[in-house]
Amino acid sequence: MITVLGHKSPDTDATCSPIIWAWYLTAIKHTPARPVLLGKPNTEAAFVLKRWSLGEPEIIADVAPGEKVVIVDTNNPAELPPSINEANVIGIIDHHMLAGGIKTRSPIDITIRPLACTATVMHDLMGEDAAQMPQPIKCAMLSCILSDTLEFRSPTTTPHDRAVAEKLARELGIAIPDYAAELFAAKSDVSAFSEAELLRMDSKEYEVSGKQLRVSVLETTAPDVVLVRKAALMAAMPRVAVEDGADQVLLFVIDILREEATLLVPNELVKRIAEASFGAKVVGDSVVLPGVMSRKKQIIPALKV
Repeated sequence: MITVLGHKSPDTDATCSPIIWAWYLTAIKHTPARPVLLGKPNTEAAFVLKRWSLGEPEIIADVAPGEKVVIVDTNNPAELPPSINEANVIGIIDHHMLAGGIKTRSPIDITIRPLACTATVMHDLMGEDAAQMPQPIKCAMLSCILSDTLEFRSPTTTPHDRAVAEKLARELGIAIPDYAAELFAAKSDVSAFSEAELLRMDSKEYEVSGKQLRVSVLETTAPDVVLVRKAALMAAMPRVAVEDGADQVLLFVIDILREEATLLVPNELVKRIAEASFGAKVVGDSVVLPGVMSRKKQIIPALKV
């Protein structure tokens, strides 16, 4: 049995891509595989699972020594189970920059392509077999692409991502604007989460100039629902940083419709980062960054301390 898993703090791509690839390995390649998650899916991903009756994969804390594993939607050991280098990693499918640090027992299949979404990469790897995807798997793939591209608003979007999404939508009889609105409404419903949960909901760890940063984003069509909790979020940042071994938590609230980000500025370090990284003039405890939509393409490459 092959275990297919994505990154911690699973979003829609990291939740549904393991399901898609486990289906492909099992149904098409006749190699039994199971999807798993490394945490509870976020609100949008949970909506997709329920909307298309996909079932929530098992949530695991670690992998066993020698366990056959395919990694999707990441290649960063910091986002993977603690024992990942003791497992038998046999494949990686991703669309992020190469992080390094994963050890394998033998040569493996690695596909990392400059596309907006892992599901788009999977569609290409399937080739003609993609036509055999049942409706729920096609819906999962479409959901991943619309989520990762923010309905084609994100600068990471390529013409190929859009073409694959539009092809899937035609086959499914789904109107992309209507379905994307459903996705983003689910993504924006964060009222039930604590401040610490929000800071970890869509979060990745990076080292920049010797500082360990937890870079969190909240993509929403209703940023005021998050920003009204600004003081509480900033008060929670030091505790989350200590618990997670980080020097600082950065929170970017992405306004999907206005196509801009608001960075919370709780202290002088974040003020310095904002001004050095984005050329912003910070006054007060937040700063608006027009046009900033993508952590992968616009935030991480720009970060300076």
